[in-house]
Amino acid sequence: MSQAANLNANTIARYLDKAPADFTKADIIKFVEENGIAAVNFRHLGGDGRLKTLNFIVNSREQLDQILSAGERVDGSSLFSYIDSASSDLYVVPRYRTAFVNPFATIPSIDILGTYFTKEGERLASSPENILKKAQDNLKEKAGLRFEAMGELEYYVIAPRQHLYPTVAQKGYQESAPFCKWETLRYEAMNLIAQAGGKIKYGHSEVGHISSDDHEMEQNEIEFSPVDVEDAADQLVVAKWILRMLGRRNNVTLTFAPKILVGHAGSGMHVHTRVMKGDKNMLVDDGKLNDFARRVIAGYLKLAPSLTAFGNTIPLSFLRLVPHQEAPTNVCWGDRNRSGLVRVPLGWLHAKDMAADANLDEAVSSCNFSNNQTVEFRSPDGSANIHLLMAGLAVAVQHGLEMENALDLAKKLYVDVNIFASSNKDIQSALPQLPTSCWDAADCLLEDRAVYEKDGIFPASVIDGLVKILKHHEDKDLSERFYGKGDEIQKMVDDYIHI
Repeated sequence: MSQAANLNANTIARYLDKAPADFTKADIIKFVEENGIAAVNFRHLGGDGRLKTLNFIVNSREQLDQILSAGERVDGSSLFSYIDSASSDLYVVPRYRTAFVNPFATIPSIDILGTYFTKEGERLASSPENILKKAQDNLKEKAGLRFEAMGELEYYVIAPRQHLYPTVAQKGYQESAPFCKWETLRYEAMNLIAQAGGKIKYGHSEVGHISSDDHEMEQNEIEFSPVDVEDAADQLVVAKWILRMLGRRNNVTLTFAPKILVGHAGSGMHVHTRVMKGDKNMLVDDGKLNDFARRVIAGYLKLAPSLTAFGNTIPLSFLRLVPHQEAPTNVCWGDRNRSGLVRVPLGWLHAKDMAADANLDEAVSSCNFSNNQTVEFRSPDGSANIHLLMAGLAVAVQHGLEMENALDLAKKLYVDVNIFASSNKDIQSALPQLPTSCWDAADCLLEDRAVYEKDGIFPASVIDGLVKILKHHEDKDLSERFYGKGDEIQKMVDDYIHI
């Protein structure tokens, strides 16, 4: 077995001694036949951003070959609100590279993510995974670039209160067991996500910790490593499914809701991004952020208000985007600045020397750490339609590279202070604001729709459908309507706890 396959957590990859990206139909059939696999499950995205499931019991090699070759029919009108039931049949066809062993199935099973095709055998232009593919392909065709991303998946575990080893409210950041009560669930989730193909960077407990007489709410985070943006989106939706399944197994509520109690830390889904050309990270030159990166950042800033339509899709989202909770409210950026919308995280410019300094007789590393530099977009949360959000960010990259005034905009919206500090009130008030409701986000999407529809990436029907869904919340003037109304806010939390 090759070293790469030996270190791969994906059971199928280890057995086949090859990377998932190289899986073929023959590989899947081989694994099924030689490992007693009794079922194959197609997983595909619905219009609500959640994974749907189609189960097959394997009864012959011919049947397995057929479903892997041609997929199966599904009712598109039940999956997407904009598809008419009069002509709604779609195909779901598996993408072999996404195959993994289902860790929860009662019989040996493998799961494979699918792509939607029309009755003519063409990719469904309006499905989330195909929109993301078009956005990535557009960057490749126009500039030879590859967009990579990774998410920070924050969530709360809500469980009966354990009175031993209490944690102080808002002081849970990277706490260790026994003060972190659900570290074991996080470990198990990370292991299962890795087995399903997820490239995980690390996990830890987060700031949020809320206690009542009966319940304890503990915030955790799992952060991924940068990969091709299509894989990044797939990994996040699978990870959310795995975490929810573990919540059910442990008889606890696990929620990605952006806000579960006013005054306490909300859960975001920050997205780190980088733009590659071959093996080079285009955001840096000689270990320093360059003008290419500033153009990319300008694209994010320019489209930030409309990007909330993909990344913040429920009224609770806008109870998180408030001052003093490390959540952005204004369109700005900075280095290592958590009060901004876009953050350039601390890089490893001097990493070659640190390990040698910390470890006696260790040689200075020859690794190229500059490729680790990312740019973080901080407004999205767990309500995001992940594939559409990633597609929107890819569009923003292209838009920033094409904007004539990109560098001027980046310079104008750079901040190097905490904009929420009272002493910086004037700086904050001069900055553009993010939307404050789903209604406002929908209006911003309508204003920018031409950018997203350019090059045929986002179909008009998808933009219109999103606007309709966002405005259906009727949450205009959200903050004013719910200010001080704890019972009504709690009802909203209950309504969207599983978003």
